[in-house]
Amino acid sequence: MTVSVAGEVKAGFEPVAHAFERAFDGRPAMGAALNIMVGGETVVDLWAGVADARTGRPWLRDTPSVIFSCTKGLVSILAARLVQEGRLDYSAPVARYWPEFAAAGKDRVTVGQALAHQAGLSAPRADLVEDDIVDWDRVVAALAAQEPLWPLGTGYAYHALTHGWIAGEIIRRVTGKSVGSYFQELITAPLGADAWIGLPEDMAERAAHLQVSPPLTALWAEEAAKPAPNWPYKAMTLGDALPADLVSDDSGFNKQRIRAVEIPGAGGVATAEALATIWSATVTPTRSVRLIDDAVIADATRPQSEGATVFGGEPPYSRWGYGFQLDSEARRYLGAASFGHDGAGGQVGFADPTRQVGFGFVTNWMMGPEDQRATDILSALRSVL
Repeated sequence: MTVSVAGEVKAGFEPVAHAFERAFDGRPAMGAALNIMVGGETVVDLWAGVADARTGRPWLRDTPSVIFSCTKGLVSILAARLVQEGRLDYSAPVARYWPEFAAAGKDRVTVGQALAHQAGLSAPRADLVEDDIVDWDRVVAALAAQEPLWPLGTGYAYHALTHGWIAGEIIRRVTGKSVGSYFQELITAPLGADAWIGLPEDMAERAAHLQVSPPLTALWAEEAAKPAPNWPYKAMTLGDALPADLVSDDSGFNKQRIRAVEIPGAGGVATAEALATIWSATVTPTRSVRLIDDAVIADATRPQSEGATVFGGEPPYSRWGYGFQLDSEARRYLGAASFGHDGAGGQVGFADPTRQVGFGFVTNWMMGPEDQRATDILSALRSVL
């Protein structure tokens, strides 16, 4: 059955629309949306499929979905803006802004190292439960007190969830505002973008319901069977707080209790249009807003972490700047200058300053390493630009 794709595509971008349509092949329960801006103007705005396979509710233009680690990219924009304003310094110790963080030998960890996944706090040593992760103060106090999992300067490991609390608390200490509030003030309100870090209750029924593909479920079952301590696995679950693939039918990020609180490592909710608009505004004036300047982009996107992690793992490996995911074999964007962040299951948001592109792809059908949907869309986009 061919999916019915709604929306508009500017002349010349038809190959991108075809790639988006092909993403639905063999996936009747999938919903997704794609939005692309070039030079601050929309060239692709498409959506299709089902927002909730349980009820058949269709995916609409304004359907938001959990964007998982794409949220880290948005939080990294906030940090970069504070650097631009002289209120935050990548080279300064985290403890300058958050004194309690100096505990357990972390006094020399810099803001930049924390943003680049080098702080040694990729997972909590003590198991957390759901009641813990909905309490901001409880989580950040535990991270501030924790001894790092590896010595500073010896490598990095992806801080899948803890990254958001660390970056978010730095932002809170600098601004006096929660990360979700500052995000709304600086980004979503000026841009009129439907994105949240902490989903309001009145938006809960509009959000897409997430499903996990069988290969992704199998992948995490394999990880769960490995002997403890399996720190990369615990980075996703935090112990007993979340399922490893982040959702089940009625738990994890399908649960409004989780989506409603600020979990800035993975809990952002956005439409594809909002993602594209935000990323566009990082590299070119968009809706009369420019979020960060070229000099800060150049600094924030210098590679800081790449290659194998301290816990090993198989290639391909991602590359990181100061919180931003960079073009790599693991996540191809448009070119070497692109920066952004993808998210669990297939979400992608990024900017390309060379081509002045803002890109957003969101889906509720979560896939694992076999996922080529966004990669194929990006290949088509690269061919027409």
